[in-house]
Amino acid sequence: MVTRLSVKETLAQLVSIDSVSQRSNAPLVSYLEDRCRALGFTNQHFPYRDEAGTEKTNLVCIARADSSTKEKVELALVGHTDTVPFDPSWSDATRLVERDGRLYGRGACDTKGYLAAALTAVEQVGIESLKRSLALVFTADEEVGLVGAKKLARQKPFQARYCIVGEPTSLQPIRAGKGYCLAEIVVRGREGHSAYPALGKSAIFRAARVVSHLETIAEKLTSDQHEGFDPAFTTLNVGLIKGGTAKNVIPGECRLTLEWRPIPGQQPEKLLNHLSEALAFEKKMDPDFDCDIDAGRADSGFETPAHSQLVSFLESITLKASGTVAFGTEAAQMIQLGAETVVLGPGNIRVAHQSGEYVPAAELEGCVGLLEHAIKRFCC
Repeated sequence: MVTRLSVKETLAQLVSIDSVSQRSNAPLVSYLEDRCRALGFTNQHFPYRDEAGTEKTNLVCIARADSSTKEKVELALVGHTDTVPFDPSWSDATRLVERDGRLYGRGACDTKGYLAAALTAVEQVGIESLKRSLALVFTADEEVGLVGAKKLARQKPFQARYCIVGEPTSLQPIRAGKGYCLAEIVVRGREGHSAYPALGKSAIFRAARVVSHLETIAEKLTSDQHEGFDPAFTTLNVGLIKGGTAKNVIPGECRLTLEWRPIPGQQPEKLLNHLSEALAFEKKMDPDFDCDIDAGRADSGFETPAHSQLVSFLESITLKASGTVAFGTEAAQMIQLGAETVVLGPGNIRVAHQSGEYVPAAELEGCVGLLEHAIKRFCC
């Protein structure tokens, strides 16, 4: 007889496996694969190596209602396996600690609590009662650019009708989210002695003009609004700037790191088009102006219609109106796999990514119930 673990016990085991993005997620994938195999799922690995050459794996586990291999999955429960790093001084980071109704540990909130709830919910329903197919999808490298989910979206190992992506939303269904884009901007000048400015061209002065253009672009982007968000428009931020070599040297190079979060329906390239126009103006005014843009990430937002059956169902059982988030999720990639997608999970994003990350025990238990109801509604 197989002994069932409680959701807290499962979370404790997940937290005990250090799965920061910089390491292989193989140990956690092995644990999840064993659990899903015991539940009766058919498991498939989608391995790859990250930029550092580290082995990573997306794990897709499907319980089919019949012997068909082409049947569309009715419901997919999706969560990422990686976590952000933790401070070495947090001695209990990989040991689940319960205190005052909260469960502390790295990933407890983002997003191993959801993984534990999904495993527990499936176990309580039992796949023998399924009439339509169910998938558990465990992705790699969400925290470093949604890398695993993007690979799955390209590979298309399955199609899904509905999907719940696990992220800490305090169990509020989220039907829309902003995208996330990132660009490195390199502005070049010409070095020289600062006592003789005519001998050089300051890359920092030129970069300052680029930043001024970005501020103007930010104002332009406020005219395109989505009322479901706060703020309701695409935001941008110059988060890093570095230039020069010494106080008495005219700087020859200045680097800017730009990020922006486009609202659903707006192409990530809209900001870059505005910036290209601004740089063309600078080039016209200063033929020696030299600037390169490396747009390394351009993730669009997502939006699932309010009348979606999944949205309506989750609103009815949570007694919460669906909302929006400004942080990145894997929802857009699941939509590429055909699914009407909602983001939902226990915990609050504001306590994620910090020492002392936690998930409320009551929300963890509540998530089990929500996912159990969802599986019965859509798959049984």
